[in-house]
Amino acid sequence: MNPIATMMFLTSLAIGTTITLSSHHWLLAWIGLEINTLALLPIMTKTPHPRAIEAATKYFLTQATASALMLFSCLINAMQTGEWDINTSSNLTTNSLSIAIMMKLGLAPMHFWLPEVLQGIPLMTGLILSTWQKIPPMILLLQISHSVNLNLTVIVGLTSVLIGGWGGIGQTQIRKIMAFSSIGHLGWIITILKLNPQLSLFNFILYVVMTTAMFLSVITLSTTKMSQISTSWTKNPALTTTIMLILLSLAGLPPLTGFPPKLLIIMELIKQNMLISASLIMLASLLTLFFYLRLTYIITLTLSPNTHNSTIWRTATKPSLVLTIINTMALTLLPLTPTILFT
Repeated sequence: MNPIATMMFLTSLAIGTTITLSSHHWLLAWIGLEINTLALLPIMTKTPHPRAIEAATKYFLTQATASALMLFSCLINAMQTGEWDINTSSNLTTNSLSIAIMMKLGLAPMHFWLPEVLQGIPLMTGLILSTWQKIPPMILLLQISHSVNLNLTVIVGLTSVLIGGWGGIGQTQIRKIMAFSSIGHLGWIITILKLNPQLSLFNFILYVVMTTAMFLSVITLSTTKMSQISTSWTKNPALTTTIMLILLSLAGLPPLTGFPPKLLIIMELIKQNMLISASLIMLASLLTLFFYLRLTYIITLTLSPNTHNSTIWRTATKPSLVLTIINTMALTLLPLTPTILFT
């Protein structure tokens, strides 16, 4: 793709996100989401492969459906309240608005588009879809968190954690694994949204950091399958070890970055006397833990029989400074958790 065109589409992405984040008006927020969606479609199809075209078509249809439901809900809300302000929403439209935004995020049971779309696009575009494209809908959900239905958020959150673990168990493709990982993590975030929006935001920030670290690492190694990562040990042992630790961090094991948000969410649920929800979400997360541990085993404890037996490390890839910083953040932010929450 022409560099000028790429820069124009990336600028449109940034403008769309900025419009959504800075607006207090439902129509402006909707326009920002539409600019975001339309700017990503050409980036998805920059390699004219049938799978990329199929992924872009599925993404467009899903986002168009969610946008139509969102605009319809906004119009009904404006008729009910006489205002377009985001913080003013009627009980009639809050549920439909929440469902439309959750569909844009890819939460279960509106998640079917996400693994297929992510599998059909390049890794760098997958990084944008898994991180940048989640920011505007998530901020909108945080803005209306005071009026969302608690039962809806808890049911969708628990379902997403269960589907994220269940769907990821049999996967070997990194992009599909990251798609189900995204569904599971967003489930944790949504579960606590009504009770503690600040904790949801904290969890979302750490999710973006860990997902970015994982995608940048596999982009550096140019791998799309787990078996390719296991054979990359001889090319870059440090980065392969880091990927293993990032997977464990995504699983939420201490003392890595992924542990504090899960601990704080469980503590908040117990504080709100939601013991059954806390128990169910912990049991559902065991599925996620299983498939992350399985992937860790594949990466570090198995090697293909045709691997070169040379004892000399052949470092074919040199990690950049950005990758080093992001990977460090994805592994070592546990001691800084109180500071982040305070700020």
